[in-house]
Amino acid sequence: MGDKTMTPRKKAVTRRRFLKGATATAVTFAIASPDILGGPGRTTPNDKLGVAFIGCGGRGGAQVGGLSGGNNVVGLCDVDGRRAAGAFNRFGAAPKFKDFRRMLDKVGKEADVVAVSTPDHTHAVACMAALKLGKHVYCEKPLAHSVHEVRALMAEARKQGVVTQLGNQGHSSGDIRKCVEWIRDGAIGKVHTVHAACSAVHTRVKELSKRSEKQEIPKELDWDLWQGPAAERSYHGMYLPGNWRAWRPYGNGTIGDWVCHVVDPSFWALDLGTPASVEVLDMLDFDPKKHIDTFARGSRIRFEFPARGDRAPVTLYWYSGAMRIPRPKELEQGKNPPNTGAVILGDKGAITHGSHGAGGVRLIPDAAMKAYKQPKQSIPRTRGHHNDFLDAIRKGTKAGSDFAEYGGPLTELAMLGIIATNFPGRKLAWDGANTRFTDCDEANAFINPPYRKGWSL
Repeated sequence: MGDKTMTPRKKAVTRRRFLKGATATAVTFAIASPDILGGPGRTTPNDKLGVAFIGCGGRGGAQVGGLSGGNNVVGLCDVDGRRAAGAFNRFGAAPKFKDFRRMLDKVGKEADVVAVSTPDHTHAVACMAALKLGKHVYCEKPLAHSVHEVRALMAEARKQGVVTQLGNQGHSSGDIRKCVEWIRDGAIGKVHTVHAACSAVHTRVKELSKRSEKQEIPKELDWDLWQGPAAERSYHGMYLPGNWRAWRPYGNGTIGDWVCHVVDPSFWALDLGTPASVEVLDMLDFDPKKHIDTFARGSRIRFEFPARGDRAPVTLYWYSGAMRIPRPKELEQGKNPPNTGAVILGDKGAITHGSHGAGGVRLIPDAAMKAYKQPKQSIPRTRGHHNDFLDAIRKGTKAGSDFAEYGGPLTELAMLGIIATNFPGRKLAWDGANTRFTDCDEANAFINPPYRKGWSL
């Protein structure tokens, strides 16, 4: 790449590290003492945080808006000046960069927080660089582009003891908390099946023939940096600005884009964790040998989760694009299952909800919802996803969708589904403890795809 690697810096002493070695008495004193919490590397509730942004256009604009208020913007980085123009103009005095490694090298000392909102294939390299500097990290969903990247980020987040947050913003909503509370209250009995879907279609089968074409690179775009760890190829406008989601070298298709939203309520309420198997049951207009660079127009994927303590085994069906959730018998006549959302089935009833935090969650049919006596709130409500992250930093707690315990495992589910699309009709047994498929060596080759020379985690 021609860029110098970042100079190693001493890791910041975080509040969590400070508290870790203290006795219970010392912890109590530390929490109560502003003088202690206001020291180097720690914050008080009134402190401003230094925030650096990697990716400022598209979803990055939402992070700039959500994390900059009341804080200091110490750096802005984007490889595409066209997309970043809004943020660059808004914070004219903040240093601007195209290479995130150079930004972290230059302003790392001033940054407490790094927000990553780049295309999926560069999430991991950017997050890892920030984590290794001891920074709190907010990352757009999905967390990574491969199972290996997910596991590496989970491990580094644990090692550093910093606050992390995956950008599945619905996780901080009130509706998702209601959904979790109802399921744990036994509103629909023991859950055995989940149907989750997103109707978005991320396929570029018709554009595959254009991959060999060369187009002029826009002067505002650093195409080499945009490609990051992906294999080098010629620039084409069909990849940008958001169409990269449909191209496997850069994006994760509909499943990668939406599982972290739509499956989130079930994943949380049922403590699903790691599946035992994954199988692609159907794909529309897709041949994995011919169309390997993109995704199907629609897919139906089955994940099987074993019993977890006294919780029953769960079968999760994922429907992408043109595939639809089957109509549950509990649903009222004249109504349809959500095109983007989920139906959760238990042995005593059913729940349906939309996307982004179980929007519009309700028991079905309407009579069941009217008859249900809702439990008292047991899960604390938040002030929104960005504030949940910032509050965790200032209080020394965990954010709701932290990399190590929640956001990482949720993303891994999507990565496993993507791998399975290379082997339609074949049930793949997953050994999560050892990060491998036990019955398909070919599938194991997709766990840790190679990086382009000059890039590493």
